[in-house]
Amino acid sequence: MSDVLVTGGSGYLGTWLLTSLLRDGTAVRTTVRSLAGETGVREAVRRGGADDAGLEVVVADLLSDDGWADAMKGCSQVYHVATPMIQPQDPDEVLLPARDGTTRVLRSARDAGARRVVLTSSFAAIGYSPKPIRDYTEADWTDPDTPGLPAYPRAKVIQERAAWDFIEREGGHTELVSINPTFILGPALTAQVRSSLPLITAMLSGAMSVAPRQRFGIADVRDVADLHIKAMAAPQAAGKRYLALADGPTTTYLGIAQTLRDRLGPLAERVPTEQAPGDELPELVIHNDRARDELGWRPRPADTTIVETAESLRDLGLLG
Repeated sequence: MSDVLVTGGSGYLGTWLLTSLLRDGTAVRTTVRSLAGETGVREAVRRGGADDAGLEVVVADLLSDDGWADAMKGCSQVYHVATPMIQPQDPDEVLLPARDGTTRVLRSARDAGARRVVLTSSFAAIGYSPKPIRDYTEADWTDPDTPGLPAYPRAKVIQERAAWDFIEREGGHTELVSINPTFILGPALTAQVRSSLPLITAMLSGAMSVAPRQRFGIADVRDVADLHIKAMAAPQAAGKRYLALADGPTTTYLGIAQTLRDRLGPLAERVPTEQAPGDELPELVIHNDRARDELGWRPRPADTTIVETAESLRDLGLLG
C-alpha cells in the first residue's frame, strides 16, 4: 500500500508527477473523478517510461466528500494537484472546486494524519494585480478584488489563501507547502491537448495568426513535477511558497513563435510573425531563487521546453 497520494493524476502535470514518482520506485495512489479515466492514466505513465504496477487509482471528486477518507488512508504525503483549468461564464464553476475542494482535501489529509501536503498553486496567485515595478517573489499576492481579474487567477488566489488559513486554524500537525508555477509547457503524456498546450497547437496550425501582446514566465511541466517532489522531501520547505520558472528571462507569445520558427523549420512555418498592436510591453521579472537556493532545483531553459512541447505534440499526432 502506498503512503503517497496525488490528486488529479489524469491531468497534464498530474501524469508527469505520477511518472516521476513511479520511476523513482515510489508506489503511488491517485484520484480520478471516474474510473473511466484509469486506462488513460496508466497509458500516460507508461508513455513516460514508468511501470504502472505501483500505481493505485481511486475515485474522489473535489465537489464531494465521498471517497476522500479511503483515498487518504495510510498516506503521509499528499500532492494536491487537481484543479479546474477553465475560463467559465459562471466564476463559481472554477472557484468552488478550487477553494472548497482544497479545503476538503486538507481536512481529509489532516484527519488521516498526513505529514505534509504540497499544493499546486500558480503564479496567478502572486502576480496578477497591478504593481509599479513588475518584479515578483513569493512575498507577493494577487488581490482577488482586482478589477477585471479573470475567473482562473481569482480562483487560484482564493484557493491558496483558503489553504493557508485552514492549516493555520485547523491543520493540526499537517504541514503545507505551495508550488506557484508560471505558464506550464513541456512534453505531453496524455493523448489529449490539455491545459496550456492549445497555445502551441494554435501557433503551429496557423489558427493564431497574430500573437497576443503579453509577457509571462514559462515553467517546464517536468521541472514543476520535480519541484513538488523536492518540496515534499525538504524539512525546511514547510510553511513556504515556491515560484517555478524556467531558466532564463520571461517571454512573450511572439518570442515563443520565434523560438518555434528558429528551431523547428517547416513544422513551424505557420506560426505568427506579428504581434498585436499596442503599447510597449513592460519588463516582467519573476524570481525562482528560493527554489534554487533552498531545494537545489535546476530548471531547464525555456527554449528547450518550448521546442520539446511542440515535438511531443507532433509525435503524439496531436497537431491535426
